[in-house]
Amino acid sequence: MRDITFTVPCYNSEDYMERCIDSLLAGDECVEIIIVDDGSTDGTGEIADNYARNYPEVVRVVHQENGGHGAGVNAGLALATGRYFKVVDSDDWLDEDELQKLIRNIRKWEKSGTVVDLVICNYIYDHLYENKTKRMGYKNVLKENEVCGWDDIRRFGPSQYLVMHSLFFRTEVLRRSGVKLPKHTFYVDNIFANQPLPYVKTLCYLNLDMYHYFLGREDQSVNEQVLMKRIDQQIRVTKLVSCCADLKKVRAQHPKLAGYLTRNISIMMAISSIHLLLIGTPEAYIQLRGFYGADKVLPVMIELDDGVRLQRALDREKAQDHPKYEELCRRYLADAQDFSEEKLACSKIDKTFYNDQLDSCINEITDYLQKHLA
Repeated sequence: MRDITFTVPCYNSEDYMERCIDSLLAGDECVEIIIVDDGSTDGTGEIADNYARNYPEVVRVVHQENGGHGAGVNAGLALATGRYFKVVDSDDWLDEDELQKLIRNIRKWEKSGTVVDLVICNYIYDHLYENKTKRMGYKNVLKENEVCGWDDIRRFGPSQYLVMHSLFFRTEVLRRSGVKLPKHTFYVDNIFANQPLPYVKTLCYLNLDMYHYFLGREDQSVNEQVLMKRIDQQIRVTKLVSCCADLKKVRAQHPKLAGYLTRNISIMMAISSIHLLLIGTPEAYIQLRGFYGADKVLPVMIELDDGVRLQRALDREKAQDHPKYEELCRRYLADAQDFSEEKLACSKIDKTFYNDQLDSCINEITDYLQKHLA
């Protein structure tokens, strides 16, 4: 059995996919690489086939009709034979030396019979063309190199989440969780990073600067203008994430994990709300109100603290049209306008990357949601 299965979903990725795949080949025959050509119309498929011919023991290629990023992940997971499963986007890459260190740890655990359901590593926001990087780690949340459980985690800081870039799940854990991503939908990495967590019993943080997340392409899904154009997909994924775990059941077993999941859903809701306000149309405002309307996009919030008290707070806030929530979102936008267009050009990630004040405001919005929204 290979130590890691890497899945690389590719759509018209000919300009950058080789950088990604070459970095994964550093794992040699300890890894398998599944390249999913998701209906590309450029040279992606040919490049993928060349890798399969040159590295037949390591690389497999799937050619399929276009189904979006989620369909690529699903295809890779269905075929994976490695102990661990990792998605690497075709414009991103791994640090080759850090990958070797991870493989040595996996071999050590296997030899000693230690089961680690989830391995967490650092990731780097890489503005490659601007020569700027931002390292995201977890030393404040988890002890390094220690196998532990959810009861051992500490509080996550502002703009600190368990994102797909940082996670190596045991393949059997992913399959047990039943995670399957929707087709033709952006931002599904949020589902992948959240749904399997209640099925994780043991985890380990390795302080390795592993994953390089490329920022800078104008067509990236995290580009601010692109985010606003795809607001319906943001909202859909937020709803799916809010329903992918039984928070009452999780809270009974792992209250810290339940708290993390609730906070993460709140942040997703806050981000979508801010983008709706940025759009500023009457239709967007109706969608904003829908977040705390009859459909109850966040039923999990009722599980916070005392459900009856929170339901009463929800009813009170509905009657008041959530003036405080909208005030907080608008204050975030006012704070954001104090900074240059360059700093606001990409994503909400970039906003928090450049300014702690925006972090603080996002946290205040999130705290409000956790206290008052169902």
